[in-house]
Amino acid sequence: MPELVVMVGPQGCGKTTRVERHLARTHAVVSKDHWPNARHREQRQQRVVRELLSEGRSIVVDNTNPSTADRAPLVELAREYGVPVRAMYFDVPLETCLARNAERQGRARVPEKAVAATRRLLAPPSTAEGFARVDVIGV
Repeated sequence: MPELVVMVGPQGCGKTTRVERHLARTHAVVSKDHWPNARHREQRQQRVVRELLSEGRSIVVDNTNPSTADRAPLVELAREYGVPVRAMYFDVPLETCLARNAERQGRARVPEKAVAATRRLLAPPSTAEGFARVDVIGV
């Protein structure tokens, strides 16, 4: 059965590494980072997720998704298509995220203020939001 996986965590916490090592072979990877210059990236992401779900594909959404409001449209799409949705929450200290981000090159490196802001906004996901389960990933 297909599923929708929603990655949750600040930049540099390990989301993309986890996707590449554990999910990319079995799930279509959707990320706003794939369209850095596109306008309306949120709408584009929703459209792509909807298309993939209609094809019966498993999907992983690899973005920060820090708030309940950010995640709600994805949970709703999963519900609409009758597929389970799970969150992978990266409970990683800010210092670790900043150190990993500092090792990035070029456009992959984000401003430290952006990492810190995402960490401050981060609301851990829960089953009360509609997730079938929440996997917590630590350092």
